[in-house]
Amino acid sequence: MERLKLDTKLFSTVASIWIQCTSGSLYTFSVYSPALKSTQNYDQSTLETVSVFKDIGANCGVLSGVLYTKATTRHHRRRGRYESASGPWLVLLVGAIQCFIGYFLMWAAVAGLIPRPPVVAMCLFMFVAAHAQSFFNTADVVTSVKNFPSYSGTAVGIMKGFLGLSGAILIQVYQTMFNNKPTLYLLMLSLLSSINPVILMWFVRIYTVSEGDEKKYLDSFSVIALFLAAYLMIIIILEHVFSFQFTVRIIAFVLLMMLLMSPLFVAIKVPEKESDIVSERNQLVDESKRDDPAGYISLPSNPEHDNGVYEKNLFQAARTVDFWILFLAMACGMGSGLATVNNMSQVGESLGYASLETNTLVSLWSIWNFLGRFGAGYISDYFLHSRGWARPLFMAITLAGMTIGHVVIASGLPGALYAGSLLVGVCYGSQWSLMPTISSEIFGVGHMGTIFNAITIASPVGSYIFSVRVVGYIYDKEASGEGTACVGTHCFMSSFLVMASATFLGSLAALALSLRTKTFYNRVILGRLLHSVRE
Repeated sequence: MERLKLDTKLFSTVASIWIQCTSGSLYTFSVYSPALKSTQNYDQSTLETVSVFKDIGANCGVLSGVLYTKATTRHHRRRGRYESASGPWLVLLVGAIQCFIGYFLMWAAVAGLIPRPPVVAMCLFMFVAAHAQSFFNTADVVTSVKNFPSYSGTAVGIMKGFLGLSGAILIQVYQTMFNNKPTLYLLMLSLLSSINPVILMWFVRIYTVSEGDEKKYLDSFSVIALFLAAYLMIIIILEHVFSFQFTVRIIAFVLLMMLLMSPLFVAIKVPEKESDIVSERNQLVDESKRDDPAGYISLPSNPEHDNGVYEKNLFQAARTVDFWILFLAMACGMGSGLATVNNMSQVGESLGYASLETNTLVSLWSIWNFLGRFGAGYISDYFLHSRGWARPLFMAITLAGMTIGHVVIASGLPGALYAGSLLVGVCYGSQWSLMPTISSEIFGVGHMGTIFNAITIASPVGSYIFSVRVVGYIYDKEASGEGTACVGTHCFMSSFLVMASATFLGSLAALALSLRTKTFYNRVILGRLLHSVRE
C-alpha cells in the first residue's frame, strides 16, 4: 500500500483552494449592509464610506507582500525540495487574526453588545476585517505562481476563481444556518473565515520541482471549479424560483461540501513513484537554484535579460511606465466593478426588484466573478502558449466588455440589471486574474506579492471615486426630493454612464500596454516558456 504524501505542491494547492473558498467576504457586503445601515443610522453616503474602507483594506496588501517576501527568502533542502523556512503560513496566520478581530467587533456593534461606535471606528473595523483578505490572497496566489511557473495564468485563475466563488459559498452556508439573520452572518464570518486558514496554513508551501504532468492536474482542478460554479448557479436559480424547505437546503449544502472536498482526490491520485522520479530528475536543477530566493527559472545569459527585466522590486517597478498604465487600468476596471457590486441592493431596490432578487444578483455576481477570474487565466495561458498573444491584450478586451455592461445597467430596461451585472462581473473578475500574472511576467516573481498588491491599491482608489464621489453623491442628490430612498431609472443612470466612460479609458490604457509589451512577450516570455519545456 502506497504511503500518502502530504508534502507536495498539489496538496499545497488544495489547501490554498479551501482557504480561498472562505476568504471572499468582501463580495457579500450587500448581505449585511442593510443591517449595518439600519442599526447604525447611516445614510447612503456614510454606508458608501464604510464600504470604501472595506475595499481599501482588502486591496492595500503591500504589507502582506513584504511579509511574504521576508518569510520565504530563506530556503532549506529537504528530500530534493526547497521549502521556505517560515513560509506562507506566517502570512496566513496574520490574516486570520485580523479577520477575527475586524468582523467580531462589527458583529458586537450591530448586535448591540458594545455602544454604537463612531463612523471612524466602524471604518477601522471594516478595514481590519477586509485587510485580512490581502494576506490570504497573497499567500495563496504567489505560492501558486511559484509552484507552477509555466502555467502561472491557469494557477492564478484557479486561486482567484475559487475566491470569486467564495461569496456564493459563504451565502449558501449563511442561508442554511442563519437564514435572514444578517447579524449572525457577521459572527459567522469572524469565526469561519479565520479558523479555516489557521487549520490549513501548514500545508501551503513552496515547491520548486515538477509533480509530473502538472497541466493535467491543473486542468482537473479547473474542471472541479467549473462543476462547482455550475452547481452554485443552479442552486441560486432554484432558490429564486422555489422556496426551499429546510430538508432540501440541508441536502443541497451536503452536496456543496462534497464538491468542495473533491480537489483532495486529485492530489491523492498522484502516484508517489511518479513524484519521486521527477524529483530525482530535477535534483540537479534544484542545486543550481539553491541561492535563488524566488525559485525562478532564469534564461541563459542574454543582455536583454540581464538588465533586471525579471526581478524588479517595488521601487524599481514603480519607476516604469508599465506600472502606472496597469494602475490606471485597474483603477477604472476594479473601482467601477466594486462600486457596482457594493450598490447591487440599492440599484435593485430603485428599479423595483424584490429583496430575494437582489440577494440572487449578489450570489450570481460571485459566479460571474469566478468565470472571469478562471476564464481569463486559462484562456490567456492557452493563447500565450499556442499563439504567442500578449496577456495585456485580454485586459483591454475585458475592460471594453465592462464598458458595455455599465451601459446596459444604465439603460434601466427590464432584465438589464441581470444582463449588465453578468458582463460587468465576468470582466471585473478577469482583471483579478490578469493583473497579478502580467505583473509577475513584466516585473518578475521575486517581489511579486509586493508589486501586484501595490497595483491593487488602484482598486480602492477607484472604488472611492466611483462609490462615494459618483454613485453616492448622485444617488443622494436624486433622492433629495423623495426622502432617503430614490426610486426609478434616474437614480443610477448617470453614475453608470460615468463608469462606462472610465472603463473605456482603462481599455485604451491596457491596449497601449499590449502594444508596448508585444516585443517583450515575443522575445522574453515565450523564450522562458520554451526554455522551461526543454528543461
